[in-house]
Amino acid sequence: MKQNILYLFMAISITVHAQKNKFSFSHTETTTATAEQIWQIWTDVPNWKQWDNGLQNAELHGEFSVGTKGKLIPDKGPKASFVITQFEQNKSYTFKTRIPFGWLVIERTLVENEEDVNFTHHVAFTGLLKKFFYKKLGKRYKEMLPQVMREIKIIAEKK
Repeated sequence: MKQNILYLFMAISITVHAQKNKFSFSHTETTTATAEQIWQIWTDVPNWKQWDNGLQNAELHGEFSVGTKGKLIPDKGPKASFVITQFEQNKSYTFKTRIPFGWLVIERTLVENEEDVNFTHHVAFTGLLKKFFYKKLGKRYKEMLPQVMREIKIIAEKK
């Protein structure tokens, strides 16, 4: 319980900071798929590689909830551990992975409207070396993100 509360406070702190710094970017898509369809794709960690062309593999060590850890194996670069720091069923979640002296923070959110669903993927770099990592990794991620989001949309709308 203490660990979950700690992760919650860390998530709030990191998310607020991440949204305020200029070393972040996001992309939003609109779909006719349901929020549940997008959510199912987003939380199926072993299958992230089906729609994220920058990822060789991903694994989750437990249930998809606050405090659960996993591993990412990108197509370029070393393996990275991540932890889920925020979770609201069918609405949003945040996970973060350590970078030297900071974090790479990923926030995914869903907004269900009367006729469609907006889903957003937000990426932020925090910490002392955020500028360095934003330049080193952010440019490539930012270029890839629209296609990644379109892949999710295609998969969801086929279901």
